[in-house]
Order: sequence, then structure tokens, then C-alpha cells
Amino acid sequence: MKARISLCMIVKDEEACVERCLQSVRGIADEMIIVDTGSTDKTPSICKSFGAEVFDFPWEDSFAKARNYGLKKASGDWILWLDADEELRAGHASELRDVVASTPHDVLLMTLVNFYGKTADLDQVYTSASHRLFRNGLGIQFTNDIHEQLNLPELSASLSGIGILPVSIYHYGYLDTVTESKNKFERNFTMLVKEKQKSGHSPLVSYHIASEYYRIKEYKQAFDELNHAILGFLNIGQLPPSIVYKMKYDILLALGSIDGAWPAIEKAIALYPDYVDLHFYKGIILYVKGRIEEALAAFQKCLELGDGPLHYLSLKGVGSFQALYYMGLCHEKNGDLNEAKRFYEQTLQVCSNHAAAQQKVGWDPIRLT
Repeated sequence: MKARISLCMIVKDEEACVERCLQSVRGIADEMIIVDTGSTDKTPSICKSFGAEVFDFPWEDSFAKARNYGLKKASGDWILWLDADEELRAGHASELRDVVASTPHDVLLMTLVNFYGKTADLDQVYTSASHRLFRNGLGIQFTNDIHEQLNLPELSASLSGIGILPVSIYHYGYLDTVTESKNKFERNFTMLVKEKQKSGHSPLVSYHIASEYYRIKEYKQAFDELNHAILGFLNIGQLPPSIVYKMKYDILLALGSIDGAWPAIEKAIALYPDYVDLHFYKGIILYVKGRIEEALAAFQKCLELGDGPLHYLSLKGVGSFQALYYMGLCHEKNGDLNEAKRFYEQTLQVCSNHAAAQQKVGWDPIRLT
């Protein structure tokens, strides 16, 4: 008998996107458990049209509580959890079913593809791994009122391990139109400040506050909160996670603080030597400083590492077409326009819609000398 899969979601006023989400898992989910925290639009009726069971749950300023309520209602052998602004990548249903039928693991990682900017462009995404599928009945549940996570660390001794599922989830929630329309900053910021007031809160709370500031381009406030996060981790004897350092140098570049970023980024790279994004930032820093040969070496290192492994939050292309484009800029800055054009052409071989590279290859190097 095949393993049954329960889709578990929490929703509120998601009529603009929930149909796309549910359509993507039709034929995969044996039951759909939808926890509605107060919709005033057509979200509940849309969910019911897909055969979902919809349960009302009063909002208590806790995403974890709402999600855990849905887990209690699920009867499947496996739990797949999604948000309404996500969808399972088309064509991945059979892979999901095949792995679930044979895996020895209790938890499976899936690739989360986060779109950003004005439109959904597969060359303009951040990717990471996310624990989205797990066996039911093992005590796995959500913790943290906001930016909730599964309680896997406390259960690690009793679980049979974590596997990787070759399936992607597309997340549209950070597109400009979505964040502007849903006022995510105000909601998230209020909840995070409340979380930060709790004794013993995780330093990650400061990181998430920094993320909220970063998304609205309040970079100085973001940097201050990020420093609180780093200090918080060090005070409890923990190494700050890689995402903290990624954001630190992302912010410093956004502020144009090259001297603040160099040479400190070398220490971050020493901590996470296989994090391609950090090497990419190093290359940009050296390029701006005019240290072109060193910048080229940094971007070459990016190509050697390739686009980052799933355990890092990584910008698509920093190990391929983005590094190639910057290598073109380096050669251009050195006055070698023919070599620059060669790298711009290589950029387009990997990412044909790279607008800046398209413009560059229209050059006539002979005329520009």
C-alpha cells in the first residue's frame, strides 16, 4: 500500500495565489488540511473546491501554533507543508512519490526557489534547502512564533536521518508586488520585536529583524541588528550561521562601505570556505578597489566552486554567469576589451537573457580602442 501524503497549510486572504498552489499538488496530496486564520475573501471556498478540509483557527500571533493545529488534523503517513504563495514545480510529482515510497529517512529536504524583484525570473532567485516533507507521528512540530522551524534538533537522536528530495518549490512571496500589497514588513517587524523581548530568545531574531530592514532598503538599521545577531551568537558560544555573514557583506556593498568590508570578509570566508557567495562578494570588493588580478582570482574561485550547495542560501549564478560577467568587467577595466567581450559572450551562453551582458556584446572593440 502506498504511503499517504497530507498537505498542511495555513492561510489568510490568499485568493490571489492559493489556487495555483493547490493545483500544483493535485494528484500528490491524498488529503489537504487547510488552517484558516481569519480570511475575509474567497480563500476558504477555493480550498474546498480542491477537496480540502478547512479548519478555522483564531490568530494568536504565532505561525507555529497555527501550523501545529493543522498537523494534529493530518492523518497521512507523510506531511508536506507549503505556503499559499508557493507551488510545487511542475513535473516533480512522480519524483516525490518515488522517493517517499522507498526512502529510509524520516525528513526530506526540498529546494526552495525564492523569486525576488519585479517578476518571476528563474535567473533571478535565491535557492536554499528546506525541511518540507516528514513522516507523521514522530513528534515533529513547529517552534517559534515567527520564522517558524521544525523541532528537529531535539529529536535528532530518535530520527532516522534527513534525505534530499530532488524536487523544487517555487516561492513568490518576496516579489515586489507581493511584499508591497501584503504589508509584510509591518506584520513581521511587530512580531519579531515581541519575540526579541522574550528572555532567552535566539540571536536569529535579530537576524530576521535585519532581514526585514534589508528588504525595505533601510540598510543602516539592518546592519545594526545584524551586529546584535553576531554578538548574540558569540555570547552563547555559537558560530554565527553563514546567512548572517552573507547579509553582512551584502549590506556593506549596498552601503558602498568597501573599507568596512575589506579585509574582514577574509575571516568570514575562513569560516565558510565553500560558500561561493562570500567569494563572489570578495571579488566585487576587490574589483571596486581596483585590485583587478585579485578580483579575477576570486571570481575564478567562484567558477571552481560552482553555484552553491543547498545548505547555503545562495544567489543563482554567483558560481557561473554572474562571476563570468564580473570577469568581463575586470578585463574591461584593464583595457582588454576583446577579452572582456569573450567573457560577456560566455555569460550569455549560460544566461541568455542577461541584459547587461547583451548590451556589452554589442560593442565593437576595435572602434572603442
